[in-house]
Amino acid sequence: MTITALTKFAPAEPAETKAPPRRRPVLAKEGHPTVRPDAAAHLTDEQVAELGRELDAIRDAVLAERGAKDAAYIRRVIRTQRSLELGGRACLVFASLPPAWVAGVAMLSVAKILENMEIGHNVLHGQWDWMRDPDIHSTTWEWDFVTPAASWKHTHNDLHHTWTNVVGKDRDVGYNILRVDPKQEWQPWNLGNPLYNALLAPVFEWGIAIYDLELQDVAEGKKSKTDLRRDLKAMGRKVATQFAKDYVATPAVAALTGSFVPALLGTLAANAIRNVWAHAVIFCGHFPDGTDTFTEEMIQGETRGDWYVRQMIGSANISGSKAMHLMTGNLSHQIEHHLFPDLPSNRYAEVAVQVREICARYGLPYTTGPLWKQVGSTWGKIFRLALPERKPADAARVR
Repeated sequence: MTITALTKFAPAEPAETKAPPRRRPVLAKEGHPTVRPDAAAHLTDEQVAELGRELDAIRDAVLAERGAKDAAYIRRVIRTQRSLELGGRACLVFASLPPAWVAGVAMLSVAKILENMEIGHNVLHGQWDWMRDPDIHSTTWEWDFVTPAASWKHTHNDLHHTWTNVVGKDRDVGYNILRVDPKQEWQPWNLGNPLYNALLAPVFEWGIAIYDLELQDVAEGKKSKTDLRRDLKAMGRKVATQFAKDYVATPAVAALTGSFVPALLGTLAANAIRNVWAHAVIFCGHFPDGTDTFTEEMIQGETRGDWYVRQMIGSANISGSKAMHLMTGNLSHQIEHHLFPDLPSNRYAEVAVQVREICARYGLPYTTGPLWKQVGSTWGKIFRLALPERKPADAARVR
C-alpha cells in the first residue's frame, strides 16, 4: 500500500551521533554450527534451512503489508502518551492534594512506560523508519531515559541483538553484575545476586546508562578513553535534560500552589515505577527458566536458520491481555521481537501465532507464561545462581 501522506525523508544522522560500526557475525550459507544447541540437536541442516526460509517468508509478508493502518497506530499511541504525560504533570502541580498526587503519579507512570516500551524502544529499533517521518525515526528520536539513544542503540541493537545470549559476547547476560546462567563462572561476590537485582530494579535506567558506557571494554582496552569521554559528555547532557524536566520544571511550577515537595516526590515515584516495570519485562524476556544461552563455539559456522533458532530458544514470552502487551511495548512477544526486531511492534501478536506453530512443527521449545510466573522463574534463577554449582561429590554426600 502506498502512503502518499508520508513522503518526507528523514534527515541523515549527524556523524557525531552515529553508533560505532556493527560487529555482525558472518553467517554461513550452508552447513551447521560446530555444536548445535541441545534443544535443536535433532534437526538436520535441511530442516534448519527450511525453517529459516519459513521465517523469512513471514517477515517479508509483514514488510509488504505494512501501511497506513500501522502508521495510524503508532501516531495514536504517541498522542495518547503525550496526553497522559501532560495530564500527569498538570495534576502534580496540585500534588499537595492527595487525589491529585495519586492521579498525577499514575498518569505520568503510564506515560513514561508507554514512551520507553512501545514508542522509544521500538522507534529506536527502526521499526517505523519506513514511514519516512523525521519526527518518528530511529535517527532523530530521543527517549525519556537517562541513557542517550545513540549509546543504547549500539549496545542493544548492534551487540545484544546480534550476539543474543552468547556468553562472552552478549554483555546483556547479567549486565556485568548478575549471574544468570551456569556458564558464567561463579565468584564470591555473586552471593549478592538477589540484593543487586533488588537494588537495580527501581534505578534501572541509571544501571542501563552506566552499562552503555562499556566501562569493562575501556578497562580491557577494547574502547578508547576518547570514546568514553565522548559518551560521558553525551550522558551528561541527557541527564541534565531529564533532571530539568522532572526535578526542576515540574516541581517549580508546582511551587506556585505550595506543592513543590509533593510534586518532586511524584516525579521520583513515576520514574521508579517505570524502572521497576521495564526491569521486570526485560528480565522476563531473557532470563526465566526455559531460555538457553550459548558458548562462542556453538555459533561458529552458524547459518541464518541457526541464527533464527538461537533467537527462538534464547528468549521467552509473557502471555496476557492486549493492554498488557501494549504496556510491555509488545516485548511480551520477546521471541518474535528477537526474530524480527525491525518489524512494527503492533504486528507481533499475529506473527506469534505462526512462530509458535513453526516451533511445534520442528520440535523446538516456545517458552511463554503469565507475568507472575515469568517473574517468579527469573527471581528463582537469580537466587539459585547466587550460590556455586554443587560438585558431584557434594551432591553424592547430600543423597
